[in-house]
Amino acid sequence: MTTDFRYEPNWDSLQNYEVPQWFMDDKLGIFIHWGPYSVPAFDNEWYPRFMYRDEISRKGPNYHQHHTETWGHPSKFGYKDFIPLFIAENWDPAQWLDLFQKAGARYIVPVAEHHDGFPMFASTHTRWNAAQMGPKRDVCKELERESRAAGLKFGVSSHRAFNWRYYTYADDFDTTHPGLEDLYCPPHPEDAPASWDFLQNWYARTLEMIDYFRPDVLWFDFGWHFDEFEPYRPQVAAYYYNRALEWGSEPVLQYKDKFPDGVAVYDVERGKLDDIRPHYWQTDTAVSYKAWSYIEDDEFKSPATIIHDLVDIVSKNGNLLLNVGPRADGVIPAEATQLLLDLGAWLDVNGEAIYGTRHWERFGEGDTAVVVGHLTERSNLPFTAKDVRFTQKDDALYAIVLGWPGSEAAITSLGSGSSLGGRIRGVSMLGSDEPVSWKQDENALTVSTPNQRPCDHAYTFKIELQG
Repeated sequence: MTTDFRYEPNWDSLQNYEVPQWFMDDKLGIFIHWGPYSVPAFDNEWYPRFMYRDEISRKGPNYHQHHTETWGHPSKFGYKDFIPLFIAENWDPAQWLDLFQKAGARYIVPVAEHHDGFPMFASTHTRWNAAQMGPKRDVCKELERESRAAGLKFGVSSHRAFNWRYYTYADDFDTTHPGLEDLYCPPHPEDAPASWDFLQNWYARTLEMIDYFRPDVLWFDFGWHFDEFEPYRPQVAAYYYNRALEWGSEPVLQYKDKFPDGVAVYDVERGKLDDIRPHYWQTDTAVSYKAWSYIEDDEFKSPATIIHDLVDIVSKNGNLLLNVGPRADGVIPAEATQLLLDLGAWLDVNGEAIYGTRHWERFGEGDTAVVVGHLTERSNLPFTAKDVRFTQKDDALYAIVLGWPGSEAAITSLGSGSSLGGRIRGVSMLGSDEPVSWKQDENALTVSTPNQRPCDHAYTFKIELQG
């Protein structure tokens, strides 16, 4: 690509985009959902929407009833009234970055603006932002500084497109009170497409984020899949990529739908794929099952679940963006902290088989099938020691066994009839100094295991190959 190349705002031109090597090397990012919705800490980060709906419109409790009983009726205590309570009194961004580095993360993506319409940075397009209200700190900018100082890549996410359809309007809700249209949007029918003014404001806010942060990653939630956003999608991509050319950076734009393959990075929310995807991709999920933001009764995942998901995703040509939800005061919950430390401890031993690797000719083997697509993770069964995933780097193939295999592991994909036939120079287990024995026949590569396990949850055989 020549230095005077410019992307045009059309899909043909955007096919010139190439996913940068740094992103394919780094593998693991941290996602952060934090905002005024962290104050009620009830059931889900969609609290601002469902507190105005006197119904059970999703699986879960009646938010409106809970809100009225706990905080007051939305005519008296609306979502705006959580903002003064969101003061982040114990927040230390340097502590966050220290934890994220210990977890093995290589890039950080805080939510810059969620569906609620409250940017977590000093936006010039609305008074409702974290620099002017609530914590009165430019949260995302502080995180950017800490991330870049630590040598990590930095990104931001935008969820604003759904803001137009987020709130419910009724005469007895504060969403219809005069003077609040710049937070809640002007009252309109629920099925009305976004207005011209909203679209122009959304576009301006999006370009502002790009120019303010120069992000390495620009992540978009659903919402701009609606028809009225169609002309904006290639415009935003072209603007971002062209600005990155000017800055000399290598950008990653992430989307969930409505983009053709090859122009950006496809992201799967709380789900995975069942095979290698030719175009690079990413899963975004959380350390817990119930919510992205902090809630008081969340259900946290096991370390094995997170580690196995990372391995499975990397073996299929993807990255993992792993979310944490800090409390309103800025402290990351103890359960989430421990899960990140457990992940980092595993990567300290096995990171060689993750960072800088690429997928092999097949992702792996085993009996456990993966359910495909968005919001499917609850449907997946746990992996077992019969499940193996492959990655490769330089002259090594890594076989990661998703459970302790006992005294030996028989990897059927690596028998003498495979592409490895006659090419193996040696086999070892990462993190162990104990030698292992191996034999290869037409049925499998069979490798003994060391007496002492070098880590927990998943175990990596490094198979050194002749060139």
